[in-house]
Amino acid sequence: MAETLTVGLIGLGRMGLGIAGRLIQGGHSVVAYDRDGNARCAAATAAARTVDRVADLAPSLPAPRVVWLMIPAGPAVDAVLFDGPDALAASLGAGDVVIDGGNSHHGDSRRRAERLASSCGAAYLDCGTSGGVEGARIGYCLMVGGPAEAYRRVEPALRSVATPGGCAYVGPSGAGHFVKMVHNAIEYGLLQVIGEGMSMLDRSPYGTSPAQAAALWTHGSVIRSWLMELAATALSRPNHFDRIAPQAGGGQTGAWAVEAAAQLGVKTPAIALSLAERGETPANAYAARMVAALRYEFGRHAFETVREPSAQEDLA
Repeated sequence: MAETLTVGLIGLGRMGLGIAGRLIQGGHSVVAYDRDGNARCAAATAAARTVDRVADLAPSLPAPRVVWLMIPAGPAVDAVLFDGPDALAASLGAGDVVIDGGNSHHGDSRRRAERLASSCGAAYLDCGTSGGVEGARIGYCLMVGGPAEAYRRVEPALRSVATPGGCAYVGPSGAGHFVKMVHNAIEYGLLQVIGEGMSMLDRSPYGTSPAQAAALWTHGSVIRSWLMELAATALSRPNHFDRIAPQAGGGQTGAWAVEAAAQLGVKTPAIALSLAERGETPANAYAARMVAALRYEFGRHAFETVREPSAQEDLA
């Protein structure tokens, strides 16, 4: 039987709660924290033990501790680890492992790994996480960077969260979030080209249905994919697609990728152009709506609406 671990989980949003559920299904124990009391209640319903303060998390875990962060990238991560009133690093020590499953910048991940090791001796794993809302059901794709020994120690938990074949150690500190950044950059291009193709079908002189074509292409075509399935779903939702404003949203990891590509001397015109279309005035409004619709389908990312829905209309 695979080794079971007790994992402290901070952040119980859509993906965090899904990760908690998969850990528990895999036989691991979860001690969870979120600022939102409703989120803590949802985790408790899924058989996690919860704490009311982040300061109570580490003392509730057996040593060596494993703490998994699913919180927004940026200052929030540093606040939880180092700078907040209940900084996690103060309660950690040698042999402990912190997993950052958010979309942190890979440079920040290297810095945090060094600071955590020097301040308390704990290891930091940067874990790029993909899978969206379906990940809770079928498992996530995990791209993990950091000390190899720390990865091996928490690998049973990582593999419980991942879909079969969807977990890999990809290199030293920063590598996991670098790989996730490139993943997201590729995603930008794929979403944009689907949107542009659907825009052409929408204006077809033959009265072709974009929804019909997208559904057709999911069966045996060269471009069949989960994203194409989601495009077919989005286009078939009554009173849904037409309300989406032509603002795609997102853009941070794409901007990081374009910057990194320039530093590496790698030309990425398709990624750069797809990033530019995330701006305020996209060249193709229909494509921007399609990108926003796809982002909602795979990650429930919020979108702007062109008008308020009526009581009878359903966005779900």
